[in-house]
Amino acid sequence: MRSFLAGALCLSVLASAAPTLSVRDVPQTEFLNVTYSSSSGSLHNSSLPNVLILATGGTIAGSSTSSEDDTHYQAGVIGVAALVAAVPDLLNISNIDGVQFANKNSGDITSADVLQLSKLINYALCRSHSNYTGAVVTHGTDTLEETAFTLDITLSCSKPIVIVGAMRPATATSADGPGNLLEAVTVAVDPRAKGRGALIVLNDRIGQAWYTIKRNANTLETFGAPEQGFVGGLLSYTPFWYYPATRPTFKQTFKIAAINTLPAVEIIYAHESYNPKLIKDAISDGAQGIVIAGTGAGDESLAAEPYIAAAVAQGVPVVISTKINVGCVVPSAGSDTIAAGFLNPVKSRIQLQYALANNYSMNATRASFEQVLGSMIGYGASG
Repeated sequence: MRSFLAGALCLSVLASAAPTLSVRDVPQTEFLNVTYSSSSGSLHNSSLPNVLILATGGTIAGSSTSSEDDTHYQAGVIGVAALVAAVPDLLNISNIDGVQFANKNSGDITSADVLQLSKLINYALCRSHSNYTGAVVTHGTDTLEETAFTLDITLSCSKPIVIVGAMRPATATSADGPGNLLEAVTVAVDPRAKGRGALIVLNDRIGQAWYTIKRNANTLETFGAPEQGFVGGLLSYTPFWYYPATRPTFKQTFKIAAINTLPAVEIIYAHESYNPKLIKDAISDGAQGIVIAGTGAGDESLAAEPYIAAAVAQGVPVVISTKINVGCVVPSAGSDTIAAGFLNPVKSRIQLQYALANNYSMNATRASFEQVLGSMIGYGASG
């Protein structure tokens, strides 16, 4: 069994970023602002694949003054060079280029950040003559599923993106970050990871980003797809896969090359006696789309109906999801609202943003959510 304890504890005293090093593909790495590289000198191994790690902060880069503290630590403290240095086994399976894309709590990651992150990853992986086998994104777990979903629906090639985080900071006695990072890179270089889009790897499990959600606020066994399950896992840091690469049935993909900003889309959380005027207020404040985290299977209150109708009349799409986070909102013939299907509220918001950013019509936006599921259950959705 490998031990990562010493590496994890040393992270708190390592520098937050390394100076830029010379690398083999200067134009590519300069564009990416590579701040750590094992691709030159004695560390480079020409027989190994190349992986790009983009660090954004989060618990995996968190630090505390106590090794027993896994609740009141500071997220986004440790840099990508230190993360790699704490897991020397990484360099036995790949050459690493590291980019310090950000270093903050994932709650502070913005949609604009993730759009730029996706453009960088598409450039690094999908451009002609790219020398990267795959990319790994280290990320805080609070919004990890949102970033992973965005990367999944905007990836333009078959190379894998693996998103990884940790539930305990690097300074914790039983830090999970180093092991998770090793597993993430291991999956990124596995040829069988190709064609699966973005993958989430934590705690010996491999999940497809389209389906995977955060299910628990505290425990290590928190990410998963409650109904659809995992696509694979790792045993002794060796990936296994339950079935060949496949595309999720309801997945849509979106072009991002011409997108520079994303339209505002707000989520309205339904509950007993919630104020549906929030829908009108959100639109008045500039929202171009609304997602309602509905009760049950996306139920709407009678009080909300006139506000929803007014929004649709203004040309503002209203997507109905469910706050339960697991399950399906089924398309209904003749409905003015758009059914989210199996997408939870935060993923529905992201998909609606990218549909609007690509200037989809109301019908095309509806089709991106409803068409596949609708055809299965007997309701059409025009494109």
